Amino acid sequence: MRNKLRGKDYLAFKDMQREEIEFVVDLSLEFKRKWVAREPHEYLKGQVWAALFEKNSTRTRNAFQRAAADLGITAVYLRPDELQSGRGEPLKDTARMFDRYYDGLFIRTFGHEIVEQYAQWMDTPVINGLTTMAHPTQGIADLMTIKEKKRDYPGLKLCYAGNLYNVCYTTMIACATLGIDMSIACPASLHPDANILEETRKRAAVSGANIVFTDDFDAALKDADIVYGMSHYSMGQAPDEIEALKKAFQPYQVTMEAMRKAKSDAIFMHCLPAYRGIDVTDEVMECEQSVVWDQGENRMHSIKGILAAVAL
Repeated sequence: MRNKLRGKDYLAFKDMQREEIEFVVDLSLEFKRKWVAREPHEYLKGQVWAALFEKNSTRTRNAFQRAAADLGITAVYLRPDELQSGRGEPLKDTARMFDRYYDGLFIRTFGHEIVEQYAQWMDTPVINGLTTMAHPTQGIADLMTIKEKKRDYPGLKLCYAGNLYNVCYTTMIACATLGIDMSIACPASLHPDANILEETRKRAAVSGANIVFTDDFDAALKDADIVYGMSHYSMGQAPDEIEALKKAFQPYQVTMEAMRKAKSDAIFMHCLPAYRGIDVTDEVMECEQSVVWDQGENRMHSIKGILAAVAL
C-alpha cells in the first residue's frame, strides 16, 4: 500500500482505515526484523521531536526514546510542570510554538480532547502516546504480537477481561476492523463509550467480527485464541474508587483455571503494568502461554512504525 499517513496525525484507530492499520503493523514488523538483525535504520536522522508526558510512564517513555534514537531522532522530553501552560498559557499558544521548533509531537496525556487540540493547532504530526480514550501505539504492538503468534486475524477470538477505557476501546476498534471476534468480560453495570460502540458496530458489520459484552467470564473464555488481561483500575483514580473496582472485577481475574477454559493453545496478553494477584496471577504471567514480554518489546517497534509512517 502507498503510505497515506505521511504528514498526518496518529491519534486513534477510529480515525484509521483497515489498510492504514495493517500498513503500520507490517512496517513495525519490518523495523523489528531490522532490530533483530542489528541493521541500522536511522531514516529520520536530523529530525527533532517533542515528547510531552503529562502522565507517568515506564514502557511508553522508554519505548519512544529508544525508538527515536534508533531512527536518528533527537527526542526532547518535556514535563507539564516545565511549561508555561501549567501557569495559564493557552494550549493553542504552546502548540503553535512547538510547531515552529519541532518536527512532531509525541504526547501522553489525560483527556483525548487535549491531543485533538494539539493536532488542530500544529501542522507537524501529533502522535497519541495514550489518552483516556485511545492507545494506538499499544494497539499496533498488540496486533504485531497476534500476527507473530497466530499468523492471521480473521477467525480468531479474543477474550478481554478488564476495565473499559483506552486499551479496551482501541482493541474493540482493531478487532472490529480486522475481523477478530471479541468477548469483553466485565460487570454488567459497566457500559462502553457510546461513540466507540457505534464505530465498533459499523466496522464489525463490514468485517463480520462478533463483538459482545458479557458478565459471564466462562462464556467469554470459551474457544478464545487470545486471553487479554487488563488492569481493573486506572492511575489517578481515588482510593475508594480503586477498592470498589477491585471488588467488582475480582471474578474476572485471569488465573490458570481461567486459561484452561480457553483454547489449549491460547496465548495470554497484557499491556502492563500487571497488578499480580489482582488482575492476573503470578502463575499466568510466568506460564508458557504468556507473551507479555514480546508484546512489551513490540511497543518500541510499533512506535518506530508510526513515526516512520507519519514522518518519513
